[in-house]
Amino acid sequence: MIRLLAALLLLPPGPPVHVVRPGDTLSSVAARYGHRVADLRKWNGLRTLPVDGMLRLTPPAAPLPGWRTRVERLTAPEPARCPLRATELRRIWVRYLGFDGRAHDGHLTMHRTLVRPTQRAFAGLYRRRFPIMAMPPAVVPDPTVLTLGYECRYVAGTKTWSQHAYGRAFDINPRQNPMIRGDYLDPPNSAAWLARDAHRPGMLHANGAVTAVTREGFTWGGHWTTLKDYMHFSTTGR
Repeated sequence: MIRLLAALLLLPPGPPVHVVRPGDTLSSVAARYGHRVADLRKWNGLRTLPVDGMLRLTPPAAPLPGWRTRVERLTAPEPARCPLRATELRRIWVRYLGFDGRAHDGHLTMHRTLVRPTQRAFAGLYRRRFPIMAMPPAVVPDPTVLTLGYECRYVAGTKTWSQHAYGRAFDINPRQNPMIRGDYLDPPNSAAWLARDAHRPGMLHANGAVTAVTREGFTWGGHWTTLKDYMHFSTTGR
């Protein structure tokens, strides 16, 4: 499955993996693929299996390095029409696990008061071995796969500022976690991920990776009732 998804996204395939589902144990996963429990534990650096985590099924070239982060100030002014000055924003660099099974460094921009919660949320995702497709400054053929925070934009189809425009929201793996409003799908090429009971790399579930983010004070659009925005986390519930 990982090779099929990578081909669809025009990205190089990663290693064979298993995405943790509710009820999985190291013993059951090892038996399923004909591996030893000790090897799975060694290859992934895990003793328990967090739901939505991506387990390697082959030995890595090197152990996954520890998580790290740093913060940069933004000084360039935003266009006059935007509701927030750049000085209120911070660029937060975080280490993340890519779909290729390797560690990468990327950034998202958030309001300065949300630096620590954002760092803790992404540290939790990394510890869970939850994969992220791409973050800036990665160069990708399709920007809809990017995990992003601040964007000076309106809510789709309205003249109301998005919470992204205030630096109080971020989206994780939009392709794998689309926004659904009636027949409207965003990104439009996300139909393959509409079956939310599936467990595929990068998909978010309420009993899985979502908890690493919501415990830091963010609310999840997957809990909304009038629409579902599975990629979306904010501090305002909007």
